[in-house]
Amino acid sequence: MTKPIRVLVADDEKNLRELLVRELGRKGHEVEGVVDGLEALARLREATYDVILLDMKMPRMEGIELLRELQKFPEHPQVIVMTGFQEVSTAVEAMKLGAYDYLTKPTKIEELDVLIRKAQEKGQLIRENVALRTRVEGGEPFSGIMTRSPKMQEILRLVDRAAPTDSTVLILGESGTGKELVARAIHERSPRAARAFVPIHCGALPGGVLESELFGHEKGAFTGAVGTKPGLIELADGGTLLLDEIGEMEADSQVKLLRVLETGGAFFRVGGTRSRSVDIRVVAATNRDLNAAMKAGQFRQDLYYRINTISVQIPPLRVRTEDIPLLADHFLEQGVAYGKKRISSKVMACLEAYDWPGNVRELRHAIERAVILAQGEEIQPEELPPDIQCGTPRTAPSPGSLEEMERQHIIATLRLVAGHRGKAAALLGIDPKTLYRKVLAYRISPDLHK
Repeated sequence: MTKPIRVLVADDEKNLRELLVRELGRKGHEVEGVVDGLEALARLREATYDVILLDMKMPRMEGIELLRELQKFPEHPQVIVMTGFQEVSTAVEAMKLGAYDYLTKPTKIEELDVLIRKAQEKGQLIRENVALRTRVEGGEPFSGIMTRSPKMQEILRLVDRAAPTDSTVLILGESGTGKELVARAIHERSPRAARAFVPIHCGALPGGVLESELFGHEKGAFTGAVGTKPGLIELADGGTLLLDEIGEMEADSQVKLLRVLETGGAFFRVGGTRSRSVDIRVVAATNRDLNAAMKAGQFRQDLYYRINTISVQIPPLRVRTEDIPLLADHFLEQGVAYGKKRISSKVMACLEAYDWPGNVRELRHAIERAVILAQGEEIQPEELPPDIQCGTPRTAPSPGSLEEMERQHIIATLRLVAGHRGKAAALLGIDPKTLYRKVLAYRISPDLHK
């Protein structure tokens, strides 16, 4: 639900003031009225408003004086000046003092309503720009990305250069490195930031389901399609579509996606006969080696070149160990609901010695677990997951055990589908995320399932 615009009407003419409060309230605004500039100033010091409707001629403090006082506020509402026809010169002076616009009396409510909405939008843009400058200047993390690594700083500089364009971006990196965060950073720094950012995991759904989710479907398109449903590509119109784990997308879906990219956003809903069109920016991400996938005939070369206008390679956590203390402290703060904890020097040594195959995601889970299990205020090595305790390597399942049998079954299945985790998960009857965790737990490297 859209938040109502808060409007303060400052006018000494009682009938006009009450009329404006009543009619603007009917337009959906939250409106209050005051009799002069002094009362308006007192109200502005107590509450927050989006827009002020300001009469120029009022007792005790005139409108122009109130405008001068507003210059002392670190942030003040947008001001729309109301004045008589013979006082236009005063309105011009008000504009020089930062007023958004002016209207001569008598005022049409419809015209005033439009002006209020535009003034509120300008105020919102100013606040968003201030927040963006704060993040860029180091006041807040870069769209949630925290780093001291020179390699990651280089990535962020590339993001800043790529974001204002509409070029497709391919983000490469191991699972858990923060590919979606980088995609969001691209969106938030683009001209599309005010519109939707829509992610879809291409490997988590079978081809037919993925196409229905992506393109939508018409009523009766397949069994269970009891109504028309717009797809995620339509929801992303005007914004950014993230195709996460695009390397897991099945061949038929790759063809249909390529057609959308080649036709500038034209597509058909599943079961539909009418062509639709969207204006989207596509960002793709994958942890697969797409060059190897192309050689194996698992990924289309023409699609690869369509999505790879700008390539971003995110380094794994093990090669940017300077980020481990920074991230660990950040995750500690996020877990403060479980009690305020600190990391002992022994624990930090363990964290820095570990190779983090699950990257930042694994570090976050490890800290969350340690915070919950910690007996005292300081986390100890034994409260970390066993694999991470001072660099202890993961123990291989003992020969003949159920764990070893499961490990070999996973390896055989991955070999059967040439390493395609989405297909392997479907054959194994488990969720792709569960398969990912088992691959990590059993130390199944890509070399083992080729």
